[in-house]
Amino acid sequence: RVIVTRPEGDAQRWVRDLVALGHEAVALPLIQITPSHDAQAVIRAWQALDRYVAVMFVSGNAVQYFFALKPPLAPAAVARGALKIRAWAPGPGTADALLKLGIDEAQLDAPDPASAQFDSESLWQRVGGQVRAGDRVLIVRGGDGATGSFASAGLGREWLANRIRSAGGEVDFVVSYQRGVPCFSVADRALACSASEDGSVWLLSSTEAVANLRAWLPAQSWHHARALATHPRIAAAAKEAGFGVVQESRPTLNDVGVSIESMA
Repeated sequence: RVIVTRPEGDAQRWVRDLVALGHEAVALPLIQITPSHDAQAVIRAWQALDRYVAVMFVSGNAVQYFFALKPPLAPAAVARGALKIRAWAPGPGTADALLKLGIDEAQLDAPDPASAQFDSESLWQRVGGQVRAGDRVLIVRGGDGATGSFASAGLGREWLANRIRSAGGEVDFVVSYQRGVPCFSVADRALACSASEDGSVWLLSSTEAVANLRAWLPAQSWHHARALATHPRIAAAAKEAGFGVVQESRPTLNDVGVSIESMA
């Protein structure tokens, strides 16, 4: 059994896809996604898009919630046939979200599909040569908790921002959605406790999900639990949490499916 810990909408899609591959899968979202607390900041970012040479979206959620607040008279700077502003995506899921919203593929930059990882580091290998002194890049990301702060998360995004600055560019951030902790039910707790020792595979796709799990069940032992992590940083967090078995996988559906089978 695979425990899918992504936010609700993503988790349900992954459950359907894994079941279609022949796996038993159940959703247990460890992160809740809601709209930004500061919608006006997103609207202002839309109205100022012509200041930027590129807009980097950290995830499909960043894309969805940013475009949901597009004002009617905003510059069509990241739409088909508009100004030559680049849209940057750290992986195929984010790239697909942009394409579905009408971004021209010729404007889109993302890591090579064969990359070992889909993250800011891989993205920079593709886009680093685009940045010139004085260029501005907008990073659209999520915020944490009630304050909307993003200071405690997104190490890869900070790394990317530092690379842009090192190349002489400037970086602005805007929060298009909030990440929080779901309201867990009694059934959720029973599932988590059972999956900590019954051989289930926890599919972990963010370090924040691991942190939320530990905060939710601080006394729970994970020594008999198995985790499949989609990035080395997530694998390290799972090991620190005490998961007895931690395996890494590229985050594509096929790679995850093969990794699950290898853990059977």
